[in-house]
Amino acid sequence: MIRSLGRVFSNIAKRLLPDAFLFAIILALIVFALGMIVEGQGFLEMTTFFGGGMWSFLTFSMQMALIIVTGSALANSKPVKSVLKTLAGAVKTPTQALLMVSFVVAIGCWLNWGFGLIVGALLAKEVARTVKGVHYPLLVASAYSGFLIWHAGLSASIPLKIAGADSIMEKFADGAVIPASQTIFSWQNLLLVAILLVSVPVINMLMMPRNKEEILEVDPALFNDDVEETSKDKSDMTPAEKLENSWILSMIIGVIGVIYVVVFFVRGGGIGLNIVNFIFLTLGIILHGTPIRYVHAVSDAVKGVGGVILQFPFYAGIMGMMINSGLAQTFSQGFVNISNQTTFPFFTFLSAGVVNFFVPSGGGQWGVQGPIMIPASGALNVPYATTAMAVAWGDAWTNMIQPFWALPLLGVAKLNIRDIMGYTTVVLLYSGIVISIFMLFVF
Repeated sequence: MIRSLGRVFSNIAKRLLPDAFLFAIILALIVFALGMIVEGQGFLEMTTFFGGGMWSFLTFSMQMALIIVTGSALANSKPVKSVLKTLAGAVKTPTQALLMVSFVVAIGCWLNWGFGLIVGALLAKEVARTVKGVHYPLLVASAYSGFLIWHAGLSASIPLKIAGADSIMEKFADGAVIPASQTIFSWQNLLLVAILLVSVPVINMLMMPRNKEEILEVDPALFNDDVEETSKDKSDMTPAEKLENSWILSMIIGVIGVIYVVVFFVRGGGIGLNIVNFIFLTLGIILHGTPIRYVHAVSDAVKGVGGVILQFPFYAGIMGMMINSGLAQTFSQGFVNISNQTTFPFFTFLSAGVVNFFVPSGGGQWGVQGPIMIPASGALNVPYATTAMAVAWGDAWTNMIQPFWALPLLGVAKLNIRDIMGYTTVVLLYSGIVISIFMLFVF
C-alpha cells in the first residue's frame, strides 16, 4: 500500500506540479485574491503589502545561498569526499541506503536544521554514486524527510524564543519563560521525535519501486564536479599563480577561522546559520589546500543557488501580504474559535500547518500566531509549552509539501521539486496522523 501511494503521488506530482517558482507565483496570487475577498483589502493595498515585504528575507536568503555554496564546496574537498564515501560504503543495498540516509539526516536536522539539510543532500549524492539500483528521487526525498523533526530539536526557533525573554510572552503571558525542559526535552516531544525517527525511514523504504523500469538511477554527469588541479610546475608559475596555489595563505586564514569558532563557543555562542556558514567556509578553505582550488569549488557550487535567489523574495512578499492584510490572523482565529481544552493543541497544529504554506519561517510564524494562540491557551487552561510545540510541529509538518525549505537541498542534489514531492506527500500524510494523535491524547 505504501509503495502504491508513493507511486501514485509521484506520478501526480510529475504531471501536475509546476516548477517551484511557479508554485510560489500561484501561492502569491491566491493570497493576493484572498486578501481582497476575505479581508476586504484593496488592490493597491495588497500590491503594497506584496512589494513592501518582498525584501524582508534578504539576510536570510544570503544565509541560505551561502549554506548551499559553502556546504557544497566543503563536500567537494578530498577529505570530506572520503568521509561521505565511507558512510555510503557502509550500505550495500537500495533498502539500506534509504534507511541510512533518512535516519542520519533526521538526526542532523534535530541537532541543527541548516547543517542537517545540506548534509542530507551531499550524503544522498554520494550514496547514489556508490549504491547501484537506488531510486535517486526517493533517496533525495528521504533525505528531505529528515527535516520533519527540525522544529522539535536543538535549533527549534519557537521553543528557543520562549526559553528566554520573548516579546509575545511578555505581552500575552505575563512574561512567562518556558524552559526547554518543557518543550524540546519534554518526554512527550522526545517520544514523538523517537517514533518519527524510527518509523519515517521505514515509510521511505516501503516506497522503493519494485519494478526496475521505475527506478531512476542517478545521472553520472551529476557528479562531474571535481575541482581542477593545476598542472603547472611551481617553477613555471607567475608570482600571481604562486599566490593562488599557496597552501600557506589558506592555512593562515584557516587557523584564524578555527580560533574564532573556538572562542565563539567558549563564550556561549549558539549554533545558527551564521556560525554554520563560517565553519563550512573555514573548513572548506583548509581542506581544499590552496585558495584557487577553493575558488573553483565555490564557482561550481554557485550553480545550485538559483532557486533561492529567485524564489525567496516571492515568499517574503507572500508573508508580507499574509501578515499585513490580516489573513494569517484570520486563519489562526478561525481554528481557535472551534477549539476546546482537549482539541486546542490539535487545531493549533493544523492552523500552523496551513499558515506555514504562506509564512514559511518559524520565527515569522510565531510572530503571526503567537499573539492569537497564547491568549487562547491561557483562556482554555492549556499549558503554554503545549501550545508552542503545537505551532512548532505544524510549522515543520507541511514543509514536506512546501518547496521553500527544499530549495537548498534540491540545489545541491540537482533535482526539481516535482521529483520528490510525491514521496514527501506520503510522509506528510503518515506523520500528520502520528502528530495529530499526540496533540489530542499525549501533549
